Amino acid sequence: MTDWLKILSEQAETGAQMALEVPATLASPDISRDQVKKLFAALEQQAEFVEKLRQVLEANDFEPEVLVAAEALEDQYAELAASAAERLRDMRAGTRPVPSQ
Repeated sequence: MTDWLKILSEQAETGAQMALEVPATLASPDISRDQVKKLFAALEQQAEFVEKLRQVLEANDFEPEVLVAAEALEDQYAELAASAAERLRDMRAGTRPVPSQ
């Protein structure tokens, strides 16, 4: 039997690490468009995986707290993907990102 809670826990750990690494990576002046495209694609893929995981958890009647955690993780990956898309747009426009405060 699949241990969905373990999978969610592992995904949450990965998500926490990505939340630290992605902004720093995107802020690097040495990152190329191709690298940003690949990062965006990977984040989108991860967001889709977590969405499917959330759907499985819902279908299996997991507790509301578990579903909330899955939804938060899904949102986190979507936000990271959006930040990569924004960085790519800025690169194409020839503008530099504004540092976060």
